[in-house]
Amino acid sequence: MKITGTTFNYFIHCKRQCWLKYNQIGLEFENTDVQIGKALHEIKFNNEIQIENIKLDKITNEYVYEFKKSDSDIEAATYQLLYYLYVLKQKGIERKGKIFFKEKNNQDENNIIIELNDITENKLLTFIKEIEKLLILNDPPEIELQNKCRKCAYYEYCFI
Repeated sequence: MKITGTTFNYFIHCKRQCWLKYNQIGLEFENTDVQIGKALHEIKFNNEIQIENIKLDKITNEYVYEFKKSDSDIEAATYQLLYYLYVLKQKGIERKGKIFFKEKNNQDENNIIIELNDITENKLLTFIKEIEKLLILNDPPEIELQNKCRKCAYYEYCFI
């Protein structure tokens, strides 16, 4: 089972979305917000660096960068980048992380600096176990209607 950064992001954002995407029920290609985010991503970071199951937008001697269209789900973006830092740490590469938001709605700054520490690493390990349990289920988790659902690429799949 290969957990990717996207898998991790979706798990934090919505467990049902995570299961659907992992099981190749992909509806993002029809979603305008997703298309805009991908286009902005390609313009800003067109030279992704792939290391096994993760794709880094940019890496320097100090930071691993993650580019996001907006700060609509800071927690999911943060844990996605923490997962990247964890995978790199397993390979002997230690960096800080920096998330850059093109649009900011929920915070004042365009970027957040994060560091992997014992607390976040233990939380990541717990999440990895939960993700593995989720992804082997035969059926997706039950629908939980939340405010964020209306902008989701899977909205019609789940609710209509």
